[in-house]
Amino acid sequence: MHAPASSNPALHPQSKAWPVAALLLGNVALAFGPWFVRLSDVGPVAAAFWRLALAVPVLLGVAIATSGGSIAAQARGLWGVLVLSGFAFAADLGAWHAGIHHTQLANATLFGNAATFIFPIYGFVVARAWPSRTQGVALGMAAVGAALLMGRSAQLSADNLLGDLLCLLAGVLYALYFILMARARVTMAPVPALALSSLMGVLPLLAGALLLGERVLPGNWWPLVALAVVSQLIGQGLMIYALGQLSPLIIGLALLVQPVVAATIGWIGYGERLGPLDFTGAALVAAALVLVRRGAVASGAAAPQKEA
Repeated sequence: MHAPASSNPALHPQSKAWPVAALLLGNVALAFGPWFVRLSDVGPVAAAFWRLALAVPVLLGVAIATSGGSIAAQARGLWGVLVLSGFAFAADLGAWHAGIHHTQLANATLFGNAATFIFPIYGFVVARAWPSRTQGVALGMAAVGAALLMGRSAQLSADNLLGDLLCLLAGVLYALYFILMARARVTMAPVPALALSSLMGVLPLLAGALLLGERVLPGNWWPLVALAVVSQLIGQGLMIYALGQLSPLIIGLALLVQPVVAATIGWIGYGERLGPLDFTGAALVAAALVLVRRGAVASGAAAPQKEA
């Protein structure tokens, strides 16, 4: 089955301003997640459970209201994809939240963003095409930018091995989640897709938190409410909307906005000063996004001339 024209990233590039804006805003919102997890008084997997559990009723209500009560019809033939995406996302959140407590924050950000490169590679494999020169340069710039942003404070040691492996696993699972949700977004609207996928992840996270003996019931609710609203409703909602509109390369590179914003939060909130290498890395990430976006617009504008 081919994607409809409205969701094909190769078509109508001039109409992609809103999806690009949504993608960037979604990553900004997601960058606040670790801060809210750190402020919560429950276990890391329990925090992931509340992120989904508090957001799902809102998502389902909006999905039903905007779909005429027929979200199950939209999901016909996609239930397996939605169940797997929910499990992948739940495992991603659980592994990453747990990994944060067993490694340096820079390591967690580095390995947790493995989807930055895995998801674009998936896009090239599906398209059966090598990256263009512009896309290759953009990926290279993003890689250098990511290394500058996180390499200066990263510490690879046996003490961090467990946390590093958990965060790397989270990055791989996040890429798998994107792959599955991209399949669902071919025919499903963003809110129903996110609502049903999030629903599938609630019980696995609750079971994981209980099996690990974590504290589940919070004494302080506001960090968890903020996590659900900012990270899941706003951040993940905007990401899933953009997922049906933009190429895997743009989606993947935009994930590097998160460590840039997270570093800024650390600078403002915790006095973690940024140096010249941090600013250089952020500039390279921004330049990579601009480069690949301009390349997509240029190739889209040239397509009709080839068909004439």
